[in-house]
Amino acid sequence: MKDKIFGVLQRVGRSFMLPIAILPVAGLLLGLGSSFTNTTTIETYGLQWLLGDKTILHALLVIMNAVGSAIFDNLPLIFAVGVAIGMAKKEKEVSALSAVIAYFVMNVSINAMLKISGKILADGSIAKDVLDGTITSVCGIQSLQMGVFGGIIVGLGVAALHNRFYKIELPNALSFFGGTRFVPIISTVVYLFVGILMYFIWPTVQNGIYA
Repeated sequence: MKDKIFGVLQRVGRSFMLPIAILPVAGLLLGLGSSFTNTTTIETYGLQWLLGDKTILHALLVIMNAVGSAIFDNLPLIFAVGVAIGMAKKEKEVSALSAVIAYFVMNVSINAMLKISGKILADGSIAKDVLDGTITSVCGIQSLQMGVFGGIIVGLGVAALHNRFYKIELPNALSFFGGTRFVPIISTVVYLFVGILMYFIWPTVQNGIYA
């Protein structure tokens, strides 16, 4: 039993390595881009001729900064896919697609709950009584600020569903939806309810993190 638990923890640890591997590159792009497009830095060292606005290097650094920001802004989704791939035993591409679907489904469910409860108003603005920073935009969807934890929850859950159902056989009338095709279907259904559940659970976790 101990060896089995240790083996699972090893697989979880290895699955984190794939999304983590991109962080140094993203940090380098973001750091260089933001540092060398800073007006004060450019003026202090008299580099307007090289790094000033409308120069080729300035344009390249702006792009680098945008690329680095895009990676960090979407880390939860990257973790969801990376963890699902790392934890899936076989047919890893199916788990990756299912993780993307489940991630969007979970956040859309949370968004719907926030609207139903009046925390997000009809015009898309956030109610005044909502604590600042608890709601954020996730891939264009207003959802709870779960950070990479949201991605990890999706990745681990989808991988478990994938490993359980990717060989499932359905009755002949539904055989088309069997096997690997069943994984994104069950992931969608499960994470619809996970999103509703997280609406109630995550604020407590969030308050603990803030504390």
